[in-house]
Amino acid sequence: MQHLVLASILLIVALLSVISIFRQIKFKNFFALTFSVLSAVTFGFFSIATIIDILKNSL
Repeated sequence: MQHLVLASILLIVALLSVISIFRQIKFKNFFALTFSVLSAVTFGFFSIATIIDILKNSL
């Protein structure tokens, strides 16, 4: 159950980072765009990896 909460929080952060990517493109802030892309990729990877691990262990 704890891992599911962790995966949900990581997924929410990844989605907020994707929203931030579009905002930073609009404002043409390339430094913040770099960090938004890096955080979206990092948090997205770990959320998907955690969800896959949960599903794999439940079978």
